[in-house]
Amino acid sequence: MFIGRSSELQELSAEITDWSKRTAVLVYGKRRVGKSTLIKEAAGSFDGIVINHLCVQSTFEGNLDLIYRSVSAGLSLPDMKFDSLFAMMDFLRTLDKKILLIIDEYPYLKQTKKKNEVDSYMQTVIDRLPDNVKLILCGSYITIMKELLTEDNPLFGRFSLIQHIHEFDYYDAAQFYPELPVRDKVAFYAVFGGSPYVLENLDSQATIQENIQRLLLPETGLIRSHIENVMLREIQKTFDARILEILGNGKKKYSEIRSQIGGDETGLLDKQLKILLDMETIQKTNPINRKSDKRKQFYEITDNLMRFYFTFIFGSAGIIARIGGEQYYKRNIEGEFLRQFVSRRLEGIALQYFHRQAVSGQIPDIEDFGSYWYDDPDTKTNGEFDCVIKRSGEEYDFYECKYFDRPMTLEECDKEKEQLVTIQEIKVSRVGFICTGGFESEDMKNYILIDGNQLYWSKL
Repeated sequence: MFIGRSSELQELSAEITDWSKRTAVLVYGKRRVGKSTLIKEAAGSFDGIVINHLCVQSTFEGNLDLIYRSVSAGLSLPDMKFDSLFAMMDFLRTLDKKILLIIDEYPYLKQTKKKNEVDSYMQTVIDRLPDNVKLILCGSYITIMKELLTEDNPLFGRFSLIQHIHEFDYYDAAQFYPELPVRDKVAFYAVFGGSPYVLENLDSQATIQENIQRLLLPETGLIRSHIENVMLREIQKTFDARILEILGNGKKKYSEIRSQIGGDETGLLDKQLKILLDMETIQKTNPINRKSDKRKQFYEITDNLMRFYFTFIFGSAGIIARIGGEQYYKRNIEGEFLRQFVSRRLEGIALQYFHRQAVSGQIPDIEDFGSYWYDDPDTKTNGEFDCVIKRSGEEYDFYECKYFDRPMTLEECDKEKEQLVTIQEIKVSRVGFICTGGFESEDMKNYILIDGNQLYWSKL
């Protein structure tokens, strides 16, 4: 069953069925994020022959030979040899058939030659693309695929459609476990994130503990192997894993990372942070009221699954093996540890919820959303609120997120507001609460109330 990505699917399907123009599509995103599944689903609407080729780690000539074989097989012809891709395209031009040619894992082909050499070759292929052929290039190595979008690359401006495929957000991820209670949906997303590959391997009939113990704690656990051998494979030789360990479940300033890494050399750390940013393994954020203040820039891990791994599993392989996954879970993850981890992720879910509302026009006067930094000279305190909406006219709505298994009371809401309004610098427009357990009463008109069920309403 195809889940999510309705807008991407509609866009891609329309592109490959429009014969009024030349079509060369670029699709890229992290490994196992669902790129090939999306392309396959879109190809179902293609009225012609679909040829899907997967590049491999081989020579340029070896890859071309395999492409020729894929084309021959797709056309139900004996293996054909061509002098070049140009000759192959000239042959396809002579056929009275509509053809969709998909070249997956293009980076393997690109890396067989010097920088931009293969891209220059592919530029000519696209410029001479036959009228009866549509082309899709797909790839998982983010930094390499992003090179195709830079102005000095031969393929710059050659694509009629570019799709950057991301992991599912909390809402689409929940379609893999629709019957779970709200608190469990939040917890499953907080731990396992939004990779379709990971989500397909969860057992929604089992508890989150059982899924963690089966998939993440054993050395041969399916998802742990996915993290260590797939998610980290591309970058493990070019970054210090302690950076991700330091970030863990929180976010850190540059100075905090440098201090904990140790040493005075900042050049290497700068390079490694840039790699992790380019790989979309980490992200750099600023409070919405301090956008230009570099002292308030923070780094954090982007992927929930990676965040859980570096918070609870990284560096603990030995102890997990010695005492077993069940005992390790009880000692190091269960109870308050997991609750705190999930609570922090609920704030991220809330921001995704506001993003969905903004895109659908349900918050028409929204200007931004994110965190808010304050410095209070009267109390000599500073800090950050993680879930804030900026509306027009410099008005801010402040939200508190509570991962409760019970309704939140009016007294608790009042207490939270009192702590907020005592900070002199902050001009509070409205105060809201997001509580997975709901609220004691709906008659709390002084506040914006969002219970857990609203996060998953179908109208989003």
